[in-house]
Amino acid sequence: MASRSTRTPGIKDVAALAGVSASTASKALNDTGQLRAATRERVRQAAEQLGFIPDDRGRALASGRSFTVGLITTDSSGRFSIPIMLGAEDALSAGEMALVLCDTRDDPLREQHYLKSLVSRRVDGIIVTGRRTEAREPIDVPIPVVYAFSPSTDPDDTSVIVDDHGGAASATRHLLSLGREQIAHVTGPESHLSAGIRAAATMGAARDAFVGQPLYGEWSERWGRHAVDVLLRAQPTVDAITCGSDQIARGVCDRLRELGRSVPYDIAVTGYDNWSVMALASRPPLTTVDMELEELGRRTANLLLDVIAGSPRRGQLILPTRLITRESTLGT
Repeated sequence: MASRSTRTPGIKDVAALAGVSASTASKALNDTGQLRAATRERVRQAAEQLGFIPDDRGRALASGRSFTVGLITTDSSGRFSIPIMLGAEDALSAGEMALVLCDTRDDPLREQHYLKSLVSRRVDGIIVTGRRTEAREPIDVPIPVVYAFSPSTDPDDTSVIVDDHGGAASATRHLLSLGREQIAHVTGPESHLSAGIRAAATMGAARDAFVGQPLYGEWSERWGRHAVDVLLRAQPTVDAITCGSDQIARGVCDRLRELGRSVPYDIAVTGYDNWSVMALASRPPLTTVDMELEELGRRTANLLLDVIAGSPRRGQLILPTRLITRESTLGT
């Protein structure tokens, strides 16, 4: 005897089980129309019971939306954009929205190409981010845009940024609380906004405990190693070194160990970024500042959803960092 054919449940099956019309069921599942909450819930339960899978094309046509968001980034390495993307996806997935990542590689022509492509795909909105904290020129597109990590130069745009000043100050206060009395600072290029902010915050928090001048260089372990030699010649009694990045801090720790200086018992060291590849692999593991980039991504995506819904929040939103304490300041 031939087996009965199975049929994928459709919207009419959901409507019949929920006791509503097919159009009402469609509105309930697409969050459109003016329906009672109880009706929407009854339809959703019916769809779940039947294992109903909505047609994304029909959903988009019914709502006038694509349920897709673009993410434009200049961060080719993904060091900053990937955690931001992960956080954004967490927020967007709750609304069953997809995210399309576009890496411009710092090429303005490539950026324009991606923007045209995203607009032609009728994405619901765009998140713009990058690898630097300097403000960037806004993009010109006829759809909602929110900026993450790299803010827009337009004060009316919605931008979500990290409190770099507060993060660097928290690391310095931590060292002071441990009784450190001579604190130095090693960081990246002086031309980088983040390096300048972190250096200024360190000096401001340390006050009389700060020694010498901030040492500017590269965001690299090599510079961290070299900076130790420069620093100890000028400040041989330093007992703490704050660093503008985990890469620099790891190089600092390596060089101090080569010179027979114990970290943290002779000299405590802090990093910045909480980049696990560096912070946890360092010897010893680094006390560091976590910029909470996944949370930044979530907040950015939620703000974008607000803009899409017609409730924009103008200006900059500054999110706090979090100090992660480990053996480079606390010891074993």
